[in-house]
This record gives sequence, C-alpha cells and structure tokens, in this order.
Amino acid sequence: MVAILDMLNIAGAVALLLWGTHMVQTGVQRAFGPRLRTFLARTLKNRLAALLAGIGVTTLLQSSTATGLMATAFAADGLVPLVPAMAIMLGANIGTALIVTVLSFNIAILALPLVLLGVLLFRRDTSAMLHDLGRSFIGLGLMILALHQMLTLLQPFEQSRELVTMLGLIATAPLLAIALGAAAAWATHSSVAVVLFVMSLAASRVIPIEPALLLVAGANLGSALNPLLGATAGDPVARRLPLVNLGNRVVGVILAWLLVAPIAEGLAGLHLAGAPAVAAFHLAFNLVLALVALPFLAPLARLAERLVPARPDAEHPGQPIYLDRSARETPIVAIGGAAREALRLADALEVMLIGAREALTRGDRKLIAETRAKDDVLDSLNNAIKEYLSAFDPEDLSDSDQHRLQQILVFAMNMEQAGDVIDRNLLPHASKRLKRGLLPDAGNEAELVEMLDRLIANTRTAASLFVTEDARIARSLAEEKLAFRRAEQMATTSHFAHMRDGISAASQSSALHLDLIRDMKQVNSHIVAAAAYPVLDRVGELLPTRLASPAE
Repeated sequence: MVAILDMLNIAGAVALLLWGTHMVQTGVQRAFGPRLRTFLARTLKNRLAALLAGIGVTTLLQSSTATGLMATAFAADGLVPLVPAMAIMLGANIGTALIVTVLSFNIAILALPLVLLGVLLFRRDTSAMLHDLGRSFIGLGLMILALHQMLTLLQPFEQSRELVTMLGLIATAPLLAIALGAAAAWATHSSVAVVLFVMSLAASRVIPIEPALLLVAGANLGSALNPLLGATAGDPVARRLPLVNLGNRVVGVILAWLLVAPIAEGLAGLHLAGAPAVAAFHLAFNLVLALVALPFLAPLARLAERLVPARPDAEHPGQPIYLDRSARETPIVAIGGAAREALRLADALEVMLIGAREALTRGDRKLIAETRAKDDVLDSLNNAIKEYLSAFDPEDLSDSDQHRLQQILVFAMNMEQAGDVIDRNLLPHASKRLKRGLLPDAGNEAELVEMLDRLIANTRTAASLFVTEDARIARSLAEEKLAFRRAEQMATTSHFAHMRDGISAASQSSALHLDLIRDMKQVNSHIVAAAAYPVLDRVGELLPTRLASPAE
C-alpha cells in the first residue's frame, strides 16, 4: 500500500511538472506571442541571428516545439527561406537545453517566492500583460517545486531491489533506454519535463549515468516526432523543417549511443555526476549538433526540398491544408493556420460565382451541375475549421486570440452559407429558367452579369479585409448592400409591370430574374457579414439601419 502511494506521489509530481511547464508556455505566449512572432520574422534573414533568436525565444517559451512551429509557419508561407528557419530550430533545441541547465541547480528556495510573485501579478486585472506574466511565474515556481518534490520522493527507491532489477535491463539494453525516452517525450509533448525527470532519477542515484544519458538522447528524439507527425496531413512544405530537425536528432542519437561510455567517462573526469552530468550532456548534445549542422544548412535544405516536393495541385480541394494539429500547443500559430484555411473558403466561393456567371451566360446545364457540386468544398472546409478551433481551451487564449478565433468562425460560416445560397437557390433558379426556355432580355442579362461580377469583386474584397481589418474597406464593402437592394427594387417594379401588362412569358421571365437578383443579394449579405461587420463592430461604428441586418 505504501509503495502504491509513493508511486502515485511521484506521478503527481510529474503531473505538476508538466502543468507548470504548460503554464509558463501559455503565459508567455499570451503576454508576448505576437511580439515574439514579429521578432522571429525580423531575425529570419541571417542564419546566425536566427540561431540566437531561436535560443532566446525558446528560453522564454520553455518549449522548442512552440518556436519550431512558428518557424515552420514562416517557411511554409514562403515568407522566409528554409535555411534560416532551420537555424531557428537549431537555436530552439539549444534554448531547451539551457532551460534544463538552469533548473539543474538547487534553486528550490525560489519556488514559493516565484509562486507568490506570480499570484500577485495574476491578480492585477488592470494589466493583461502582468496577468499573463503572473501565470508564467506561477508555472515556473510549480516546476521547481515539482523537481524538489521528485528528488525527495525518489530517495527511498535507491535501495529498491525491483527498481534496480528493472533499471538493470535498461542499462544492458541501450536501445530500450532511447526508445523509452523518445516515447515519454512524444507522449508528454515536453522534452524539458522528461529530461528534468531523468535528472531527478540520476540525482537520487536511482539510475546509472549511462542509461540516463541515453534516456535524454531519446527524449531529444521524441520531441522531434510530434511536429512531423502533426504535419503529415497538411501542406507538404510544412513537413520539411520538422523532417530536417528529426534527421539531425537521429544522427545525434546514433552518435550518443556509440559514444555513451567515453562520454560518461569524460563527464566523470570533469567531476560531474548525477543531475549536473545529465544537464551538461543535454546542453552539449544540442550545442554540438547545432554547430556541426549550421554550415551544412543549405545542402540540407535542398535535400529536404527534393525529398518533400511542394504539392502541385490539391487532389481533394475540400481537404484542409493548413490545420496543423501539432500547432495547437501554440495558439498564435494554430489560429494563423486556421485563418489561412478560411481564405480558401473565399477562393472556393469565388470559383462558384465564376461558374455561376459562365453557366448563366452560356446556358450550360452541365456547368450548373458542376458548379453546384463545388459547394461540398465549402462545407468540408468550414466543418474542418470549426472542429479544429473548437479544441482550444479558452484559458490558453489571450483576448486577442479569442477575438481572432471568433472572426475566423464568423468568416468561415458566412462564406459557407453564401455557397449554400448559390447551390440551393441561385443555380436551381438558373436551371429552371433553362428548362422553361425563358430567355431574359438583353438588359436583364447584362444586369445579371454585372451583379455576379460585383459579387466576385466583393468576395475578393472580403478576403483582403479579413487579413487587413481596415475600417475604410469595411465601410465600402458594407455600402455594397445598397446596390443590391436597388437592383432588387428595380427588378420588383419591372416584374409587377409585366404582370399588369398580362404578358405571360415576360412575367415568368421577370419573376425568375427577380428570384436571381434576390439570391445574389442574399449571397452579398453573407459576404458583408463575413468580413465587414466584425471590423465595424471592433472599431465601434454603428451601421445605418438600412445596412444593419445581415439577412438582407
């Protein structure tokens, strides 16, 4: 019973360590996320500057994965070449090792003061940044407290026969130690937590130095698996950086496996043992790999581009490209990917509108059917975006992140609903006109083409507005509702005139023309609601009553 309770206490200390790491990361991201992203973007010009930036940002975030995801997003977007993005990743690995090195010292005395400082800052609701920094300080204090608790809990296990036997298996099977370390880092999404736990084992002399070093090497390998696995279903370009990073770690693990005995002897010669020896090895492992790889980044980038070519054409346009599941740990990156995916909805809607225009002008029933089928792309992408964003914990998001997430959902929903109007109303009305052989007069035909051209232009404006959030463009797009309302009024007047004249064919033709104009007006309302209204609400502008309803 006592042994079970001890194991539960150790598991609880590990959980506290993971939670503290999570709090530090989310706190820093919420406080400095956009600034860190901008800082990385500015430094991704030179490989040495990128290396140093990776070290600095990772030291703040306590996560090489978060830094790597930002660099991956820049490279996948084509904003920067792959080489400096790779340098960022090398720096991120060194930054992680520096964190572990600092925490390897006996700084348990700082744990509770850090928690106290964090709570005081966290309660400062007047400053969002101080509130988020307080969260980070609480997390850091919990990490140190968890490490100290683990050292205390592990001491009785030094003489445990069962544990000595189990660890003896690891000592005689180096590949098992590497695999265990990799599996632990992959499962916890934190090499920092795994290495710190191994340090606790080594400090308590529960595990010999050689298997401890191999566990650390495995943890470095495991931390490189999650970004690659998360990018397998997305844009192939996004897999290049994680692939190079994984290859770099594989080389390091092989060298560590082959040289673990002389490495252990060297650490002993430097009078390093236990936790300091593990921390020194972890830092040297990443530092040596970075220095060796830095001169060869250009040929490695060319190799990655050859192994993972860009997608020539999307085979399934309804499949998401930018919703990287591994990026959920870094909300600013994940939300950016969701925004890129939402823009694909605007592209798909534009394709539908162009198809509708061509189908109307050419009277092509086959083209009408093909255009209606493209609504499935909008439905699929909208569902994927909603599912992706619904997985976020609101506690991990800053106010600006939550605002942007809501904007993306509103944009995606309205673009999808605009496609539904085209699929269920506009194109069926066009098909009905063809079946009945009702040809509109030249004026009506020209008006329909003009309105569809206007919808295409408004869709492009909405996509631009979704990115820029410019209030002037938002006002201009909102005013477009007046043009469609005037067109509806004119079509209504014309239809009633034909009805009074008693001309059956002209009356039926004008009725269908009125239906088409109303459908286009509804499509435009969704386009305006997708992009213009969120911006005008944000800047606090009240719309005129005649423009206020998204349904009109």
